[in-house]
Amino acid sequence: MARRKRGAAYTSYTSYAAAEGGERRRQVREQGHENEHRRGRPRSEAVERAILEAVVTLLEDGVPLGALSVERIARTAGVGKATIYRRWQGKEELFLDVLREIEPPEPELPGTSALDDLRAVLESMRRRGLAQRSSAMLHNVVVEMKSQPKLWAEYHRTIVGPRRELTTGLIRRGVASGELRDDLSVELMHELLVGPMLMRTLHRPGAPLDEDLPDQIISAVLQGLRPRE
Repeated sequence: MARRKRGAAYTSYTSYAAAEGGERRRQVREQGHENEHRRGRPRSEAVERAILEAVVTLLEDGVPLGALSVERIARTAGVGKATIYRRWQGKEELFLDVLREIEPPEPELPGTSALDDLRAVLESMRRRGLAQRSSAMLHNVVVEMKSQPKLWAEYHRTIVGPRRELTTGLIRRGVASGELRDDLSVELMHELLVGPMLMRTLHRPGAPLDEDLPDQIISAVLQGLRPRE
């Protein structure tokens, strides 16, 4: 049976991911199982991708997260329920893998300085915000996750938490290298740097996300709000 054509939202989103270095992942996603096997990819990986794609297909069709059952996912993917449970302990774990699949890839840090790496992190947040605005599916998934405390907590533990640790680690590095002041708490500096981007991407969906926004934020934080002499 031919693979069904993807919805416009997903196509637009994968185009964005490809532009950010996800071309290989997009190509794999659009290949058939037989092609994957012929190129030497393990059949188990092809099955896992079919399951992930099945969840995305159902979400594109407007099925709420809460209404997605393992039985329905298995039927859409053309596998048995046991095949899913051998790979994921439950729906929450599967949904998190789906979210990782459709979110933009993590940024590659230049490593030239702590401030340059922080700028790359802020740029990644900006692009993630743009992607969420252009993808109704991704936006709806995030909104629905908030109504499921267990899933939302796991999302923060496995996805948001590591990102926060990365950023605070970069701030500590900046303090050690003399790029940032050492008389403020790391937590406060983290909030000063990340807070403006979170405000625009999550709480002000119509706010501009200009290309130089990461530079504006870092410059404003470093210079402060005091009028120039």
